[in-house]
Amino acid sequence: MNISNTQRIFYRKRWWLLSAVLLAVVMPLIAVGGWMPDFKKLLLSAYTTSAGNGAAAAAPSDQRAHEGEEQSTTAHSESGHTGEGETSTETAGRHASEAKPQYDHPHDEASSLTLSNQAKANIGLQLTRVELKPFERTVTMPGMVIERPGWSTLEITAPMTGVITRICTIQGEAVKAGQPLFDIRLTHEDLLQVQTEFLHTVEELDVIRQEVIRLEKAAADGTIAGKTLLERKYEQQKQQAALRSQRQALLLHGLSVKQVDNIVSERTLLQCVTVSVPAMESKPSADAKEQPLQVQQLKVTIGKYVSAGDLLCVLANHGNLYIEGKAFEQDAEAINQATAKGWKVSAAMESTDAEGDKAEELKILYMDDRVDPESRAFHFYVTLPNRLMRRDQTSDGRQFIYWQYKPGQRMLLRIPVQHWTERIVLPIEAVVQEGPECYVFQSYGDHLDRRPVHVEYRDQKWAVIANDGAIAPGDQVAASAAHQMQMALRNKSGGAVDPHAGHNH
Repeated sequence: MNISNTQRIFYRKRWWLLSAVLLAVVMPLIAVGGWMPDFKKLLLSAYTTSAGNGAAAAAPSDQRAHEGEEQSTTAHSESGHTGEGETSTETAGRHASEAKPQYDHPHDEASSLTLSNQAKANIGLQLTRVELKPFERTVTMPGMVIERPGWSTLEITAPMTGVITRICTIQGEAVKAGQPLFDIRLTHEDLLQVQTEFLHTVEELDVIRQEVIRLEKAAADGTIAGKTLLERKYEQQKQQAALRSQRQALLLHGLSVKQVDNIVSERTLLQCVTVSVPAMESKPSADAKEQPLQVQQLKVTIGKYVSAGDLLCVLANHGNLYIEGKAFEQDAEAINQATAKGWKVSAAMESTDAEGDKAEELKILYMDDRVDPESRAFHFYVTLPNRLMRRDQTSDGRQFIYWQYKPGQRMLLRIPVQHWTERIVLPIEAVVQEGPECYVFQSYGDHLDRRPVHVEYRDQKWAVIANDGAIAPGDQVAASAAHQMQMALRNKSGGAVDPHAGHNH
């Protein structure tokens, strides 16, 4: 069909008018926010199709090409509204990313939790890096700190009969070797008699010695016979022998060598004796200076009459103690295994779990060969090196000491029964259990995702997680507050809160 020039001009003006109307509607929408990119594409597609159809019918091919250039120019001008090198689709994606957080891992909104800084502080959230480490599986047994029989205490007894005239120390005071403890006025008849005979012998020896000297001069001049001098020398030897025996008797009565020598030099009987702290005969340890003796008990008062051998006081050395553990027959194998393999034992006070009150690297000494017929338990003993905490000194020079461990304290002994080399070990507060499932919370920036894990072993402090890919070394997980975060997830999903979730009873 032939189309006149007038009709061509009419069709051209009509399509240009339609194009202007469409651009007037679409361009403000793009300029405002770059939204509705699909609607924009739909309009442009409709416009292109309509314009193409109309141009095919109303314009020659050179005019359609000219209109295509116009459309390309229009599309280029539209892209200028979204920024240099950015299409409207990219602009829409950018706005969407600003509205929602980006996750670079598989993400389930139902098991994810975002906490504010205040919430993290309220629940005491702490993060830790997952790593493989060795772990010991242990069994816990009760114990009690006791003194070492025969070694921790030293009894001071009266060396001879007398009356207590002075007490030099007080109960609880720290003392050292050679320090005076008591003064005793001697009233023992045997000791007085031995001292008297000893002093009499000393005096007689002096007389005989002078007589021998005189007779030796007379015999040299020929005034007396040599037989007389020889008799005096025999008598001198007899007195010297008696003096030696009497000296030994005084030493056996408890007098020191110095006290016996004073009787000889001063020619007076010993009326009072001082009882001092004896030196420890056992080989001192490397830190012997840090292990002074302590007056544990005073058994006498001033004016008390004591006989030889009566207990005056008890001194204690708590530098090394024992832990007396209590176990049952089914635990004997674990204790024997730890003893045979030389595995070290740890102990902590029953009343507290502070790190400062924990003793590590302890050794099992031996197991008792008897079983208590009433409790059906047997005892085993662990060495416990003690530590001196502080020294206090009063104005009058008395010193008091305080040890970290004291006899009578209750302890919890952890006996190793199995060694693992490489395991994922987390604090027990990092794992929450709900039914058959156990979970940990893995940290991703500002949020935490719940991850199901396989717990191989758990005790009161630690949980051993299987290295099966649920969490891997290098991941960052919550080391605490897993129970609180599990409750927050249940509240988020609208489920009822179980107050016992994550707790074992």
